[in-house]
Amino acid sequence: MKSGIFGGTFDPIHFGHLRAARELADLLQLEHIIFIPSASPPHKIQREITPFEHRAKMVRLAIEGNPLFSFSDLENLREGKSYSIETVRHFLNAQNSTGELYFITGQDAFDLITTWYDWKTLLTLCHFVVITRPGYDNKGLERILPGEVAGSYQFDEANDRFVNPQGTAVYFRRTTFLDISASDIRAGIRAGKSIRYLTPDAVIHYIDAEKLYQ
Repeated sequence: MKSGIFGGTFDPIHFGHLRAARELADLLQLEHIIFIPSASPPHKIQREITPFEHRAKMVRLAIEGNPLFSFSDLENLREGKSYSIETVRHFLNAQNSTGELYFITGQDAFDLITTWYDWKTLLTLCHFVVITRPGYDNKGLERILPGEVAGSYQFDEANDRFVNPQGTAVYFRRTTFLDISASDIRAGIRAGKSIRYLTPDAVIHYIDAEKLYQ
């Protein structure tokens, strides 16, 4: 099985996340995508994150009814910071080496991968799928990774990917650009604006009921 794991704060989840995941499943023939809200992101965040239980509920509501998508509260079950490498190892062990794992992340996050915990090992454990922005010119890995690491990758033109000696790859993929951000949604709510068509109605109803972001 080819599975994708899609992590993030999802504060809140929105159509940008959902549409990107749907298109990546088609582009890479993924059979399953698991949404994993981060419980305690290791990188410093300049604001207070909405409690996990609310973000988890919104993800569940957003993906309900789609058999391609599922939810995991794995990172909330672990103590301490939510390190991606621990999450990846968990799912690799669950697959018993019978499938391929694709770690889905945004371009901004991947640009900072050298600040992630044990990032060199992480890149060898699973494939990475980087959602690129409009106007992004794929110039390779040299601008992101140190020279000796970037130089170890070979470009696989037939599959449009960069492959390392361990056999895992980095895919840069463009999906339909929906200029939606969770921060804009939160700001819109505080300003009393409608957020309809930015996130599923079920998520909006939950935000209203719980008086989130006000």
